[in-house]
Amino acid sequence: MKKLVTLFLLAASLTATAQTHVMDINTKKPGAPVQPTMYGLFFEDINYAADGGLYGELVKNRSFEFPDRLMGWEAFGTFEVKDDGPFPRCPHYVELRWPGHKERRSGLSNNGFFGIGLHQGEDYRFSVWAKAPQGSAKIKVQFIDRATMEEKQEFAEAKLDITSNEWKQYELVLKSPRTIAKAQLRIYLDGDQTVDLEHISLFPVNTFKQRKNGMRADLAQALADEHPGLLRFPGGCIVEGVDLATRYQWKNTIGPVENRPLNENRWEYTFPYRFYPDYFQSYGLGFFEFFQLSEDIGAEPLPVLNVGMSCQFQNWNDESAHVPYDQLQPYIQDCLDLIEFANGPADSEWGKVRADMGHPEPFNMKFIGVGNEQWDDLYFKRLEPFVKAIKAKYPNIQIVGTSGPDSEGEMWEKGWKAMKGLKADLVDEHFYRNEDWFLATPEGKAKYGNCGASRYDSYDRKGPKVFAGEYACHGKNKHKWNHYEASILEAGFMTGMERNADVVYMTAYAPLFAHVEGWQWRPDLIWYDNLRMFKSTSYYVQQMYAANKGTNVLPLTMNKQSVAGKDGQDGLYASSVIDKTTGEIIVKVVNASKQAQPITLNLLGIKGERTAETITLFHDGMDDENTLDRPDLIKPVEGKLQCEAGAKNTILNDELKPMSFRLYKIK
Repeated sequence: MKKLVTLFLLAASLTATAQTHVMDINTKKPGAPVQPTMYGLFFEDINYAADGGLYGELVKNRSFEFPDRLMGWEAFGTFEVKDDGPFPRCPHYVELRWPGHKERRSGLSNNGFFGIGLHQGEDYRFSVWAKAPQGSAKIKVQFIDRATMEEKQEFAEAKLDITSNEWKQYELVLKSPRTIAKAQLRIYLDGDQTVDLEHISLFPVNTFKQRKNGMRADLAQALADEHPGLLRFPGGCIVEGVDLATRYQWKNTIGPVENRPLNENRWEYTFPYRFYPDYFQSYGLGFFEFFQLSEDIGAEPLPVLNVGMSCQFQNWNDESAHVPYDQLQPYIQDCLDLIEFANGPADSEWGKVRADMGHPEPFNMKFIGVGNEQWDDLYFKRLEPFVKAIKAKYPNIQIVGTSGPDSEGEMWEKGWKAMKGLKADLVDEHFYRNEDWFLATPEGKAKYGNCGASRYDSYDRKGPKVFAGEYACHGKNKHKWNHYEASILEAGFMTGMERNADVVYMTAYAPLFAHVEGWQWRPDLIWYDNLRMFKSTSYYVQQMYAANKGTNVLPLTMNKQSVAGKDGQDGLYASSVIDKTTGEIIVKVVNASKQAQPITLNLLGIKGERTAETITLFHDGMDDENTLDRPDLIKPVEGKLQCEAGAKNTILNDELKPMSFRLYKIK
C-alpha cells in the first residue's frame, strides 16, 4: 500500500511538472536597447480633452468668439455684443449698461463645461479685460448655485472696480466655501456706469506645477504618474480638419491667449449620435503649452503638422479638398518654423517668440510628424518635399510618416513601401481592433493576417522604425468600453512590442482623455467629470510597462520559442528587460487564458536566493471597469516572492491566476 501511494505521488508530481511552463531568461546577454520614448502618450482634443478637461479654464466661450456669440452664457438686462475689441483675432466683447431702474439687473452668467466644478477651500483666479467708457465702473463677481434650495443662489462674491476707459486686465481671487460640480459664474453690473468685458476667465489657483492659468492638477499629474517617454500632440484627426479652413494651425496657438483665434473642433459633429454643438478649440492649450507640458512630465515632444491635406475619410480621394502640389511651400515652412520655435536660439525669429513667452532655453525637440493617418499617392507625393526640406535644414530631426489607418492590407503595404522609399525615420501605425486581432486567433489571422503579439517578429530590421501611435482593444460585444478583459489582451500584445524593441521605438494608447458627459469615442485611458477622475485598467497596464521599461531587452524563451500566446503556449505572453541603471531584471508575464498557469522563471546568469518584487493586475470580472464612484475597483497590487537557488542559476516558481498580468523585478 505504501508503495502504491509513493508511485501515485510521484506521478502527480510529474504531471504538475509537465504542466509548468519554464521560461529561460539569459540575464548576461542584453540585447536591443529599449528607447526612452518606448511607452508614451497621445493627446487629441476629442471627448473635451482640452477645454473642459486638461486645460484648467472653467469658463466656456470666454472671448465671445463662438459662432453663437453668447453660447455658454446667459445675458440679461441691457447688453450688447460688440466687435471692435482690443484683440484683432478675438474682437468680440460684451457691453453691460444700466437697465434704467435700480431694481433691474444687467449681467452675465456662464455655465462652464457641463457646469463649473469647485472644491471647498480652494482659491480660483478670476480675470477679465475691461474698460469703463465713462472712466469708472463696478462689477460683482459671484459663484452661484441655480439648483440650491437655500435662500441665496450666490455662495461667494467679490467686487471689482474698473478704473480706466482704456482696456486693462483685472484680477481677483475667490475662495469656494463648498464643493460643487455644477456651479455657475455670474457677473453683475454694480451701479449705473457702463462697462465693457472681454476674455472673462476663471482658473484654479492650484494648477499642475503651480503654473498660472495652467493645467488641471489631477489630470496632468495622472500623465506624469504614467512615466511617459513621449507626448504626441495635438492629434489626430484635428490636425487635418474637416476641411483646410478648420485644420489645426500651430501659429494660431502661440502668443497671448487673449489673441488666439477660435477654431472649430472637427469632433463637434463627426458622430451625429454623440453631437456637441458647443465644441470648439480656444487654443488656450497651444503648442507652447504642449512643449512645456512635455518638459514637466519628462516626455519627448512629438508635434504633428498638416501635410497639405484635409481629412481623407471625410473627403475621401477628392483632390480638390487638398492643397495643390505646387502650393505646399507655406505648409513646409510651417514645419521649418516650428523646429526653430522649439529649438532655435532666443534671438532667432521664432526662437524669440518662444523666449518672449517665458522659455528662453530651447525645448530640444527631436521628432516631427508630418500628416496623420493618410494614405496612397495623395499623401506620398505631398510628403516628399516636406522630407527633403526638413532633412536639408535639420538633418538630425527624425521625421514620422504614416502607413494609413489600417494595420494590414493593400494601402498599409503601399504605405510602408512609400515610407521606406522616402526614408522616413519612423512609421506611425494605428490599430483599433477586437479580441481576435490581439489574441491572433484563427479568426483573427484569417481576417487580419499579421496580428497579435508576434506581429513585429517578422518586420524588416533595416527599414524605418515603428511608432505604434494609436491602438486599443475594442471589444466586439462590449460596446468598446474600458472593460478589464480588453486591458489584459493589450498587456499581452505589448510583450511583443517590448521583445521587438529593435524595431518598435514608440507606442501610445489612444485616445487619452474623456469627460463622462462629453465623450465621442471610447475606450479611453483617463475619465473625469468636473471634480473627479479615474484611471482605466488600460492606464494601469500602460503604467506598468512605462515605469518598468528597462534599458535593454533580455532573451526570453519557453521551449526555445518566444512567448507570444501562440498555439501550444496556453495563452501565455512574456518579455524581459534589464535596467542597467538600477541593476534590475524585469520580467512581464501575462496569462490570457481562463485557467491558472504554473510558471518557472529560470534566471540564467545569476545565482543564489533573491527576493522578487511583484506588481500584479488581476480581477475576476471580465466586463468590470473602474468608474468615478469606484475608481480603485481594479488596480495593480504590489507584493514579494522568494527566488530559489538552483545549481547554476536562480529560479522563481509561481502560479498566475487566469486573465492576469504580473511583473517581476529581481536585483
